[in-house]
Amino acid sequence: QVQLVESGGGSVQAGGSLTLSCSTSGRAWNMHTMAWFRRPPGKDREFVAALTPNGGTTAYADSVKGRFTISRDAAKEALYLQMNNLKPDDTAVYYCASRPFSLAPKTGSQYDYWGQGTQVTVTV
Repeated sequence: QVQLVESGGGSVQAGGSLTLSCSTSGRAWNMHTMAWFRRPPGKDREFVAALTPNGGTTAYADSVKGRFTISRDAAKEALYLQMNNLKPDDTAVYYCASRPFSLAPKTGSQYDYWGQGTQVTVTV
C-alpha cells in the first residue's frame, strides 16, 4: 500500500511559479512510476507529467513542456512538480499518482494510488 499526500497549491498570477509536493509512504515506493494529473474546472482529468523509478525517463503533456518539471527525492520520499510561467489554463486540482511498474503511461486508469489533490488557481 502507498499513501500519497499533495501540498503546495495556491493562487498565483499568470506568469508566476509554484512547486507542488507529494509526500509518499509505503512499501517499495522507490520502485514506482510517479505522475501528476490535473482536473480543470468542468473538464476531465488529464495527464501532466510522469517519472519512472530512479528518474530514468520523464514524460510531459504538450501543454506543459518547457514550463513544468517533474522530479523525485528518494531520500525524502517525495515527488515534486515545479511549475513556471503559469497560465490561467493551468487552473485545476492537481493529483499525485503512482503505479508499481517501470513504464509511465499517460492514462489515469493505469495508476493504482492517488492523493486527495491540491488546488492551483492562476489569475490574469
